[in-house]
Amino acid sequence: MSRELRLRILSAIVMIIVVLSATWFGGFAFKVVAVAIGLLVYYEWSTITRLAEGNLRANAFGWFSMALVSLNMLFGQAGLTVPLFAGLLITAAIPSLLRRVSWWQPAGFLYAGLTAISLSAIRGEDQLGFIAMLFVFVVVWATDILAYFVGRAIGGPKLAPRISPGKTWSGAIGGAVAGVVGGMLVAMAHFQDVGLWVAVVALTLSVASEVGDLFESFIKRRFGVKDSSRLIPGHGGVMDRVDGLVFACFAAFFLAIGSSAGSANAVVSMGAFLFGL
Repeated sequence: MSRELRLRILSAIVMIIVVLSATWFGGFAFKVVAVAIGLLVYYEWSTITRLAEGNLRANAFGWFSMALVSLNMLFGQAGLTVPLFAGLLITAAIPSLLRRVSWWQPAGFLYAGLTAISLSAIRGEDQLGFIAMLFVFVVVWATDILAYFVGRAIGGPKLAPRISPGKTWSGAIGGAVAGVVGGMLVAMAHFQDVGLWVAVVALTLSVASEVGDLFESFIKRRFGVKDSSRLIPGHGGVMDRVDGLVFACFAAFFLAIGSSAGSANAVVSMGAFLFGL
């Protein structure tokens, strides 16, 4: 076994232990992990897109905004997080509307800030949130792993050759099927009655995770980088590891918001929404 492979395996084990432990404990521990992921994602985004080179003041405001949202998530009132995030995002977008700052700056804050917020919202504070987070993890991991192996085994037409030449339609379909199966297995392990809604949610999150993978590939190709960073030994950067997870969390978060807006009943928790309870 090569040194690089050993390093890759060790890093993966450490990441899995940290993330799953924080998911199990929930509360402040998981919020710390969610905030850390959000901050690291913003660091990598700003590095890839060279925000500091384009406008140092705008990049500083991005870091200031990420710090405010992160501190509120950890020590402030949960109900203020989304309004605070929205206000800072609008403020960051104004210079871009006036063509003074690249759109990559507010887009980075949106991507990184919403990463931390959606992760924390899905985990929540109760046992149902733990199951919901496991559900999302399994859907994304099953999608990613089976998409790779099915794509390699079957091959066929490329999914998006200009963005990611290695991805195929067969891999995308195989990954989506695996994501649905994995999500259903998690749900059936914890609930007696699992309806079609859970399969629809799992499929939506699976497709979203594949879109997230393509989105990060697009950004890296756009700016001519191979890895988002070298923060994780043997794995590259944080964005390289959470691209699919991020978009799956986004999908779950916006589905819940849309459901609340479209009905008289507010979503009690993300877990209850994802499992149709």
